[in-house]
Amino acid sequence: MSSKKKGSILIVDDDEDVLQAARLLLKQNGVTVHTEKNPDRIPGLLKSYKYDVVLLDMNFHDDVSSGEEGFYWLQKIRETDPSISVILITAYGDIDKAVKAVKEGATDFVLKPWQNEKLVTTVLAALKLTDSLREVATLKEQQLQLSAEIDHHYKEIIGRSPAMLEVLQMIEKVAATEANVLILGENGTGKELIARALHRRSNRRERIFVNVDMGAIPETLFESDLFGYKKGAFTDAKEDKAGRFEVAHGGTLFLDEIGNIPLNLQSKLLTVIQNRKVTRVGAIESRPIDIRLVCATNKPLQEMVKEGDFREDLLYRINTIEIHLPPLRDRREDIETLVEHYVKLYASKYKKTELRVSKGAVQKLEGYGWPGNIRELQHAIERAVIMTSGDKLTEEDFLLVRTGSNKEASFSDDLTLEELEKAALKKALQKHKGNITKTAEELGLTRASVYRRIEKFGL
Repeated sequence: MSSKKKGSILIVDDDEDVLQAARLLLKQNGVTVHTEKNPDRIPGLLKSYKYDVVLLDMNFHDDVSSGEEGFYWLQKIRETDPSISVILITAYGDIDKAVKAVKEGATDFVLKPWQNEKLVTTVLAALKLTDSLREVATLKEQQLQLSAEIDHHYKEIIGRSPAMLEVLQMIEKVAATEANVLILGENGTGKELIARALHRRSNRRERIFVNVDMGAIPETLFESDLFGYKKGAFTDAKEDKAGRFEVAHGGTLFLDEIGNIPLNLQSKLLTVIQNRKVTRVGAIESRPIDIRLVCATNKPLQEMVKEGDFREDLLYRINTIEIHLPPLRDRREDIETLVEHYVKLYASKYKKTELRVSKGAVQKLEGYGWPGNIRELQHAIERAVIMTSGDKLTEEDFLLVRTGSNKEASFSDDLTLEELEKAALKKALQKHKGNITKTAEELGLTRASVYRRIEKFGL
């Protein structure tokens, strides 16, 4: 016997002796027990208290043995809270009623008079079932919430340039189909955003979207990660595990950077895509998969086919429809809208809600080539928002540096925080012609802190 409460149960029976016996027995086993003689009070009780199990009599009137009252209240309980386990009890039980009760949602069926051990075992099992059902429901709700948050982040495709309008029109045409789609574009152009837009507008929108970065999967883990494995298939295979294809069943599978797959593994991927079946590593039987396949790459797959680095038959399988995503330099008319969007986003994130961007800054950003595309623009704006101490971003707030042979200013994504700090200090010193007090005020530092950093960075 344990003093720890294992759950709560409502017992509904018109026999006071039955209620008393069940209450005493179950309380001894750590269960919180409430009892009720009148079934008409069930709806009110369920609203005022969260029960895990209802132990429900099937007959509440003399000479009634049909069990119809029990089935009626079973339905009402299930409508109120489907996670509650309902155990039906009757003195006139037979196999037909038991089968009907289970079919209509009852967890189990017991006869009066019961065996104490049997009743306790049945109730404890029902408590565990309710706990499991509620845990699954919670996880599902969390997953839906997470998916909603992710989709919200990718919800808006910003830009109405002719190049982007063409992309949007293509999405509308193909989203509702089951055609395999290949998204082509440079790094940072937003290929995942397009893939999510296809999923969100498809008939699979309520199902899962699985994103796989093919360039991040080691060659040795390719099969086990994508196709799953059986327990014991290799040293670390401690249990059966589904691969990405199985996880995406019913939804959309997005294979990003598909051009990075080694040639010797492309045939295995092709087989799965062709047959719509996957075989886990170490398994014999295959499992059917139902997915919408969307792929993306920044590599020239047609040239790779000619050079023998990419299978032509695989390319034909994945590019029923091709969507070409333009680089930012080919849609400069969208830059101002993108800048306003990201300034607002990061101003809110870093508690600088009054922050605005000057026309001069926008013109400077519009005149830059953005080899890193939208991702580079996004990073540049975030860093500018972090480092500024004013209420308006100007040209000077965007630390565009020259890299390599690029004749245009290029914002390096490889700058460390220390390098950013040095650049900000250097800019402030130049702006104020070496005036330490003004430099300190602009950066939000003390004069001593500025001196220490000047010495540290050798300025």
